[in-house]
Amino acid sequence: MPEICRFLGIVITMYFDEHNPPHFHVRYNEYRASVEILTLNVLSGSIPAKVRGLVEEWA
Repeated sequence: MPEICRFLGIVITMYFDEHNPPHFHVRYNEYRASVEILTLNVLSGSIPAKVRGLVEEWA
């Protein structure tokens, strides 16, 4: 999976041609989540609240 960004142990990745809605993937330690680009809602998986705040700020 192509890596877009890496910071504070958080890895943001995204596939070029993946299913809708448009989203990116977040990895942090043992946590995994898919985050919708337009609303920044977590579509699947989970990440700690502090990490989610950092990801939202990044987005």
